[in-house]
Amino acid sequence: MITLKNIQFLFIASLASVLVGCAQSSDTVNNGSNTTPTTNDVDFWLTKADESVKLQKQSIVMGFGTTYNVYPNIEINDSQTYQTVDGFGYTLTGGSAQVINMLSASKKTELLQELFGASATSISVNYLRISIGASDLNSTVFSYDDMPSGQTDANLNNFSLANDNELILLLKDILIINPNIKIIAAPWSAPVWMKDNNSTIGGSLQTQYYSTYAQYFVKYIQAMQAQGIHIDAVTPQNEPLNPYNNPSLVMTASQQTDFIKNNLGPAFQTAGITTKIVSYDHNCDVPQYPMTVLSDPTANPFVDGSAFHLYAGDISALSTVHNAYPNKNVYFTEQYTASTGSFDGDLKWHVKNVIIGSMRNWSKNALEWNLANNTAFGPNTPGGCTTCKGAITVTGADSYMRNVSYYIVAHASKFVPAGSVRIASTQTGNVNNVAFKTPSGKIVLIVENDGTASEVFNIKYNGKWVAASLNGGSVATYIF
Repeated sequence: MITLKNIQFLFIASLASVLVGCAQSSDTVNNGSNTTPTTNDVDFWLTKADESVKLQKQSIVMGFGTTYNVYPNIEINDSQTYQTVDGFGYTLTGGSAQVINMLSASKKTELLQELFGASATSISVNYLRISIGASDLNSTVFSYDDMPSGQTDANLNNFSLANDNELILLLKDILIINPNIKIIAAPWSAPVWMKDNNSTIGGSLQTQYYSTYAQYFVKYIQAMQAQGIHIDAVTPQNEPLNPYNNPSLVMTASQQTDFIKNNLGPAFQTAGITTKIVSYDHNCDVPQYPMTVLSDPTANPFVDGSAFHLYAGDISALSTVHNAYPNKNVYFTEQYTASTGSFDGDLKWHVKNVIIGSMRNWSKNALEWNLANNTAFGPNTPGGCTTCKGAITVTGADSYMRNVSYYIVAHASKFVPAGSVRIASTQTGNVNNVAFKTPSGKIVLIVENDGTASEVFNIKYNGKWVAASLNGGSVATYIF
């Protein structure tokens, strides 16, 4: 039996289907009504999985309104705040510095301005990670105090940054462009003569050299400061549970706790060093490691927080540690894109986990791995990563390519400056998102459609909303 109520229901359902069909035809937006808004309230930057659009500002008009529609809401509440953001960026490896310095002077200036500048054409990277000594993406293995086999240097008389001059010079160029960029540094290995296996690969720090190694950090920070480079934070060891890299060093949770509380923390205190000490710096599958360090009552006051990678485990581990120690910070310091990966797959996964995931789990930063490489995905040490793809590939003295990691970070770094605060935003369906309020009062919403089909949703704020559609695999940043 057809009643008036049935007719009304069928009409509403039919209208909703038409509206959704129209919105799903492309990455389009409106205010949810049948009229096109005349005033633009929202800027919209888009990257598509098929690479047809890469970090392009869209010309479509997006106006907030109050006309009812059937779409689910991403509701933003700027009265509910979380962590303050330090920044987004990459690791500037020694290999990155080497290939960037191969560019002609004009092309190098162009690239650095694009990466670190504040202009409309820049992506405004504001956080870097560097290695203390060589990482596996240096062309050679070195520390700052290498000695001939069988010799030691307990007083660090031979300490020198000379092997990192190329990196230091590039950092100085970057600091001219952005003098406020934050830098976190991590060693891949202690000098071989301090280790128990006499090798750059694996092994552990001998307890007799704990105090000496703490002074090694002090000398490093002071020497970098003398070059005009402030190190904001250090981790005692990159991937302390990975003995296979070249270079690498194993440092268990109990060893790191002892090193921090008895040596590194007191050494910084005595030297008047304010550089933060950040524990762990490894995968999300062992959150007990940083919690072991933080549970020690003597080590805890020296530790600012904990750093994570995501080659194993789940990004929610950051919240696990945060919830256990809410007065300590968490950081996300490394995730690589592979030479064997795809643009669409890496774009989705990394924006979902590294950018949105880390931020929704209290991280103060989000860093991809290598900034730049050559066309052979080098340089690297013997045994170092041969499939790590940089954000930039330098293809010649006057040419470079932007890879997927460039766009992953740019969707955040270009729009979310240091000092921004994460604010509440609800999740809906396949649409992952995170929201921020910038120091200038702008709201920034980063959205990733993790599905294969288009998703239509409202961006709702202060009792008004604007409807948006995002193709499967697409990433968008909305600013209002």
